[in-house]
Amino acid sequence: METEASQSIPKGSALRQISRFRWVILGLVFFATTVNYVDRMVMGILAPELQRIYHISNIQYGYIQSAFALSYAFGQLVVGGILDIVGVKLGYSLALAAWSIASILHVVARGPWGFGIMRVFLGISESPNFPAATKTISEWFPRRERAFAFGFVNAGTNMGAIIAPAVVPFLTKNYGWQWAFVGTGTIGLIWLLFWIPLYKHPDEHPKVSAAELQLIRSDPPEETRKVRWLTMFAYRQAWAFALGKFLTDSMWWFYITWFPKFLYDQYNLPLVQMGLPLVLVYVMSDLGSVSGGWLSSAMIKRGLSVNFSRKTAMLICAFGVVPMIFAQNVSSKWIAILIMGLATASHQGFSSNLYTLVSDMFPKASVASVAGLGGTFGYFGAFLFQLLVGYMVTGKNTYIVPFICAGTAYLLAFAVIQTLVPRLDPVRLKFPDADAPVQ
Repeated sequence: METEASQSIPKGSALRQISRFRWVILGLVFFATTVNYVDRMVMGILAPELQRIYHISNIQYGYIQSAFALSYAFGQLVVGGILDIVGVKLGYSLALAAWSIASILHVVARGPWGFGIMRVFLGISESPNFPAATKTISEWFPRRERAFAFGFVNAGTNMGAIIAPAVVPFLTKNYGWQWAFVGTGTIGLIWLLFWIPLYKHPDEHPKVSAAELQLIRSDPPEETRKVRWLTMFAYRQAWAFALGKFLTDSMWWFYITWFPKFLYDQYNLPLVQMGLPLVLVYVMSDLGSVSGGWLSSAMIKRGLSVNFSRKTAMLICAFGVVPMIFAQNVSSKWIAILIMGLATASHQGFSSNLYTLVSDMFPKASVASVAGLGGTFGYFGAFLFQLLVGYMVTGKNTYIVPFICAGTAYLLAFAVIQTLVPRLDPVRLKFPDADAPVQ
């Protein structure tokens, strides 16, 4: 089957041999995101054990996890603009090296304050991951492939969430909790051995054929000037993405930091038995991530509008989280786990399309900055929700209020996005040196 890019190249030409190196780059971004989530999930899985050893209360645990979320949010205030300046090769390399070291340094913590400080370091250093991933995909994939590509990247979060509960209990049981941080933190340094020699911009990469480059560049020309970060607040498209992230990232961070504690509190599930239930939950979320991105991309390829395709996929996913409202009240552990899995799958499908809205509405030169803005809002929401959950569950042994919040947040996010960008109009950027907006 011929691509649109290859159809314009004469038959018999060597240029018609389209390479597929963009999928290699996608694989590297997938692996980086997997490492990112392995490192951030270790603390959540070890929470019951660390709370027992260091007498950490639920409220203190909420503060520890909120420290990560707040530092991540502030990190994303600046990382998007930095990535737009230095590029993803250098930016990604420095970020992954830094967060791997920060993860390993958790071994020096000896109480709530120590773990809180380590979470701050980890949050700041992990904050470039998704802006870098979004910018990489916008540079390497045409618009019609981006939702699927980002769904694949989002699956890396789920792969990390699968690996962590499989590895952390084993390392903790056999070598102590410190080796859970050391072992998982070291994995990221291996990624640098592949990223540094393999990554170049597609215009400069020797592995990219002329046909693949033409496919990558098959979208209409875009504005190449960068928009100042603060001016993003002038665009309703940026607000739609940022508020969507504020409402839904807070729920995702609740899932990965409190689900292990919920299983421990509700069903007395010890650390050594936590692996299989959590692996099942995040295998389901992996499928949801890829399926959500595939669904909107498939509708676009069938001739439906980008607006209809993205939003239909997002609305379906929003309804998929609603059963979380009842997770506290089911008697069967495995039914609760399946509800949790459906919620994480739906979140990831929603998130895959939400991230893709950035490249649908903004030119490539500004994608990382907008993604960073959304990440800031998302993790500020996570910071607030982590604090609230600590108080909600203390002394009550019930998660019903946070579960209600989770079950309704995505429908509210969809309503906000639909109100602000009813047609996903591309942003008309304004520059101080121009007399008129630039499309």
